[in-house]
Amino acid sequence: MLNAPHKTGLVFFPAFDWAIDPTHPEREERLLYTQDQVTEEGVFDIPEIIEYKPEIVTPKDLQRAHFCVPDEHSVTTESHLISAGGAKAIANAVMLKEVKNGFALVRPPGHHSMRVTHGGRGFCHINIEAVMVEYIRSQYGVKRIAVIDTDCHHGDGTNDIFWHDPDVLFISLHQDGRTMYPGTGFPNELGGPNAKGSNLNIPLPPGTSTEGYLYVIENCVLPVLAEFKPDLVVNSAGQDNHYTDPLTNMNFSAQGYARLTSILKPDIAVLEGGYAIEGALPYVNLGIILAMAGIDYSGVVEPDYNPEKLKQSESITDKIKQTCDQIMHYWNQRDEMRKAAGEPGQIVTRHREVFYDTDNIFERQKEKIRVCRDCGGSFEVDSKAAPGYHILGVHIPINACKACREQGYAFYDQADKSKYQRIYLQDRTKDLYEVKS
Repeated sequence: MLNAPHKTGLVFFPAFDWAIDPTHPEREERLLYTQDQVTEEGVFDIPEIIEYKPEIVTPKDLQRAHFCVPDEHSVTTESHLISAGGAKAIANAVMLKEVKNGFALVRPPGHHSMRVTHGGRGFCHINIEAVMVEYIRSQYGVKRIAVIDTDCHHGDGTNDIFWHDPDVLFISLHQDGRTMYPGTGFPNELGGPNAKGSNLNIPLPPGTSTEGYLYVIENCVLPVLAEFKPDLVVNSAGQDNHYTDPLTNMNFSAQGYARLTSILKPDIAVLEGGYAIEGALPYVNLGIILAMAGIDYSGVVEPDYNPEKLKQSESITDKIKQTCDQIMHYWNQRDEMRKAAGEPGQIVTRHREVFYDTDNIFERQKEKIRVCRDCGGSFEVDSKAAPGYHILGVHIPINACKACREQGYAFYDQADKSKYQRIYLQDRTKDLYEVKS
C-alpha cells in the first residue's frame, strides 16, 4: 500500500444542483471527472489522505467578508453555502492539526466576488477564500495570512476584499488583463493607502508556459513570502492556465501545477477556475493532491502532453522577468509608498465602477478610508447598483486602532438614512454585523 509523508485533507463538492446553464463551462462535470480519476488511482486508499465532508457556512460567516445586498439569502443558493463550507471544513482540519494541509475541490468558485456583492460576476457570488480567511482569523486568532491566486483570471474580488488590509498579503498571477476578463490586475494595483504593497498583481503574457509560472514563484512570490512571514498560506488554485483550457491562452501543464504546489507549500488550496473538464482537471487535480501529500507525481501526465510544443518564446521570458523586477521594486518600496499615500487621520476617496457580467448589474462605488499608520483603517463604501439597491457599508478592520474604531462608528452613525436603502456595519474587532433599513 502506498503511504504519504504527511496527512492531507480533501473535500469534494461538485454542486449537482447548481449551474449557470447545462452546457456552461462552469458545471458539475468539472469535478466528477476528477473524482473518477482520483478513485481509479487509489488515492482514497492511502491512509494519510483523509476525506472530509463539506460544512455549510452561516450568514455570520458571510458577514465577516461581505456586504451581501440586500441580504445573504438573496445572493446565494445552498450550493454556494456548501462550497464555502468545504473550504471552512478544510480550514478546521488544518487549524486543529488533524492534517498538515488540505485541498477544497469545490464549486461554485468565488474569487471574482468583492466585499460588496449584489449578485454574480465571473461565475462567482460569494468569495470562498475570503469567507474562509475571515473565519480563521476570528475563530483561531491567526494574524498574518498570504493568499496566492494562481487562477488564469485576475482574482479581483479577493484583491478588493483585502485591498486595505496590511495583514493579508494577496498575490495574483494571471493572464494579462488586456487580453482577458476581468481586465484588471496590473502591477500598479498595489492596495489602499494603509496597505500599499500588500496587494501584488503579476500579469503574464499569453503563451506563458510552465517555465514562466515557476520563474515567478521562485523569483518573486517566494522571496516576498519569506519577508512577509505569514502564519498561513492559502492557494486559490485555479487551473484555467492549462494549455487545453477553452477560455484562456496559456501553456501550463499538470506537471507544472504539481511542481508549483510542491515549492509553494500551501497550507490550504481551494479550487477556482479550470474548464478543460476531461483533458486537464483530472490530471492537474491529481498532481496537486499528490504534491500536497508529498507523494511522487512524476507519472501524472496528460495523454497529449508535448513539452516541445509548449515552450514559451524568448520575448515572453524577457517580459516575465521585467514584470518580476517591477513587482519586487514595488514590494521593497512599500513603506515609502504608504507614507506618501496620505497623512494619518486624512480621509482618502476612491471611485470605482463594477460590472456583474453574470447578472447584468452595473455598480458605482465611492469609498472613503481613514489613513492610519497603526492598522488597516476604517472605511465606508457607498454602492449604487442598476438594477438594484443603493447601500452604504462601513467596515472596521479586525486590527483597528482606537481612532479608526471611532471613525468607523462616526461613518455609521452619521450616515443619511434617507439616502440609502440599507446601511451596514461590519465591525471585525467585535465580530459584529448590523443592518439599518
